[in-house]
Order: sequence, then C-alpha cells, then structure tokens
Amino acid sequence: MAHLLVVDDEPSISELLEISFRKEGHKVEVVSNGQAAKRRLAAQIFDIVISDICMPDMNGVELLQYSKEVSPSTIFILITGVPTVDTAIDAVNFGADRYVVKGDRLLDELRPAVKRIAENQALRKEAGELRRQLRRFTGFDHIIGASPKMRDLFDLIETIAPQSSRVLITGESGTGKELVARAIHENSSRAKAPFITINCGAFPETLLESELFGYLRGSFTGANENRRGLFQAADGGTLFMDEIGNMSLTMQVKLYRVLQEGKVRPLGSTEESDVDVRVIAATNKDFAKEIAEGRFREDLYYRLSVIPIHLPALRERREDIPLLARSFLDRYSKSMNKKIEAIEPEAMRRLEVYDWPGNVRELENTIERAVALEASPRISAEALPARIRDHYQEAVSQHSGNGNGHGDGSILPVEGIDLEVYIQKLERSFLLAAMERSGGVRTRAAETLKMSYRSFRHYAKKYGI
Repeated sequence: MAHLLVVDDEPSISELLEISFRKEGHKVEVVSNGQAAKRRLAAQIFDIVISDICMPDMNGVELLQYSKEVSPSTIFILITGVPTVDTAIDAVNFGADRYVVKGDRLLDELRPAVKRIAENQALRKEAGELRRQLRRFTGFDHIIGASPKMRDLFDLIETIAPQSSRVLITGESGTGKELVARAIHENSSRAKAPFITINCGAFPETLLESELFGYLRGSFTGANENRRGLFQAADGGTLFMDEIGNMSLTMQVKLYRVLQEGKVRPLGSTEESDVDVRVIAATNKDFAKEIAEGRFREDLYYRLSVIPIHLPALRERREDIPLLARSFLDRYSKSMNKKIEAIEPEAMRRLEVYDWPGNVRELENTIERAVALEASPRISAEALPARIRDHYQEAVSQHSGNGNGHGDGSILPVEGIDLEVYIQKLERSFLLAAMERSGGVRTRAAETLKMSYRSFRHYAKKYGI
C-alpha cells in the first residue's frame, strides 16, 4: 500500500479522501495548506501527493514544483474545482501524473489512479531490492564476490556512483579496477554518455598528450587531420585513466591544469574548450612512496583521490574463490561448447589454498585453461597448472609436519603463528570441503566431519558458509 499526502483547504474533500483511501489500506496524512505540505515533504518521503490547485497561501502547481525538487520519485496528482486550460497545461508541463476535476466522480477517477501508481511503485521497490540482493552475490557488471570486503565495495560503489567526484582506484594488477570504474559509470547519471578508457602506461609522453587532448592538422609530423582528444570524446561521461602512476611529470602538470580548470587545448591550437568529464584513475603503485621519491606530484594526487577505493587482493578474500571459479567455469564451458558441470573437491581445495599473485585475472586464465584441457565432465586437480598443485602439496606438507603426521618445531615459522586464526582457517576449509563433497547437503557434510548437524550449523554460521 502507498503512503499518501492529501493537501486541500476544504475539510469535506480532505475527510472524504482520507476515509476512502484508509479503507483501501493506504497510509494517509492530511494538511490544509501548501506551506504545511512543504514541511511534510521536506521531512518525509511520500509515494503520492494529491493536492488542490487553488489554496490561500500557494497554488498546487508551485507545490508540485517544490515536490519535484525535494522528492523526485513522489507521484503528484492535482485536483481542482475550477478547471482552466492554463492550469491543465501547467500540470502537464511540471510533471503531474493526473489532473482531476472535483465533482461527483472525483473518487471514481482517483481510486484507479492511486491503485495503478501504488502497484507500479511496489514493483519498482521490489525490483530495487532484488537488484540489491543480487549485488550481494554477483556485484556490479561481472564483479563477483560475497565476502564482507566485496559487499562493502558494492555498497561504496552504490553510494558514490551518483556523484561526480573523481575516484582513485588502487590495488594489485588483476583485481578488477576497470570493472569497478565501469560499474561506477553505469550506475551514475552519466551512464548514457561515453565511458572512455586509456592505459597511460602504454603511450610515450608525446603520444599520450595527443591522445588525451587531441591535435590540429599540421601540429606535428603525421598530423594529417584535426582529431579530438579523449577528454573531448568523453565529454558528459567518464574517462578511466589506468596506470596513472606511469605518467611522466611533464604530463602530470598538464593533466593537473585540465582537472583544475575543466578546459583542454589540442596540440597546435591557441583555443581552449570546456569539458565536463568525470575522471576515474587507477594504479597498482604505492603513491605515498611515489610522491616521497619525486615521481608523482602530490597536488595531482589530491586532485585525483577525492574518493579513494582500494581493491583487496584475491588472497585477502579466499571465500570468493569458489564463487569466481564456478562463474568462470560456466562462462568458458559455454563459449567452448563443452559439458563440464563442476570442479572436483580436490581441485577446488587447491584453488582455495593458492595465493594468486595475478589475482582474479590469473584465476580466470587458470579456469579457462582447465576447461580447454579437461576431457571429463568435472575439472580435476590434474587439469590445474603445476604451480598450483605444487603449492598445495607444500602447504599440506607444512601443515602435517613434513608428511610424518606428528609435527615438530621445524614446521613452526620462525616469526611464530597466530594459532587461533590458523585453526579458524583450517576449520573453515574443512567445512567447505565437506560441503563440496556432499553436493551442498549439510546433513551429509556433518556426517563426513563426524559432528552433529547442530554443531555443523553453528560452525557454518560462524564462518559465513
């Protein structure tokens, strides 16, 4: 049901609407003038406003305009006892959903309109909630993860996307910086404008300048025609500048000026042009070190990092590895037209233990390779690269006391170990392995681990499984 605000200085009309819509299950608030309505709109979000046009302190069209400013999602219905062509035109121009004349048929016209609006808004709310729930598991635009760090990332993207502030994304290579930049763009008001990408580390200084700012014919050898730069191509949209840390100091000065003034001047030109571009930059470098050693300008860093985002390495969110691996398995099984349905538990354990220096990109390449080589319906441990298999064997050997099953001081790292954290990781890995082996059936997984179902449920909740 909808939350309605009725605005009318005629008590008989207000009472009629309040009683009728309350009977239908709607939540209804009533005020008698425009100023009171403005205060309610500023303090509360309403689904629908039903307002008289002619009121002593302000007319309904003015209230409609105010509502669109403070609460654009609120649907507005104007009613009047004195219809005129001008007020009808204003109602349409300023975005009223309906224009209804008071009289014997007032409720007959309002009831179906309110019902339709309430149903549409309920569907929109449900769709929004489904999108939010989906993002908890699949994220934005192929950014996959359900770990706490990734859920925090999805919330941050959703928060900052509508803004125009510049963003600096840091993280190791292969963590998905471009995917995050694209998700920010596609969930912003700039989504219908261009999303342009450039790898700043792939161009020498002179070529990078012409790529970013453009050039006029004859400005240098080979410039046979006028060409717009990427800033102009991205006007109204987003420019994603990857590997910004590889930009020369000279180019950094020129970029800083563009960001400060919002103007670009093509090579060979004396004229500047305004550009409206949201810049999202990314780097895998340590900017504190780069600035301290004089390789990156501190003033440019602060211009770029209005909103900083750090992407976690895959080894910092191991609980996402099965989710990512299965997603890549589905993708490459379809693209290669192979009926590979699952990853064997032994293979999955090796994937979870490996440290992934190449992060998500390395995991994707590993699964693609495994799908290409696997002849059976399930990815086996033998289909994984030797480096992953060897790493697993080394880890097992260390954990089991060099293979003798007893353990001794030689397996304890020199720097010591956080035993509680180690045991928690071990417990979680066994629970995941049991779930994989049982096909996701918890009772069977509990039997495999020789524990009661109640205990298994407790540990599963504890480790977010």
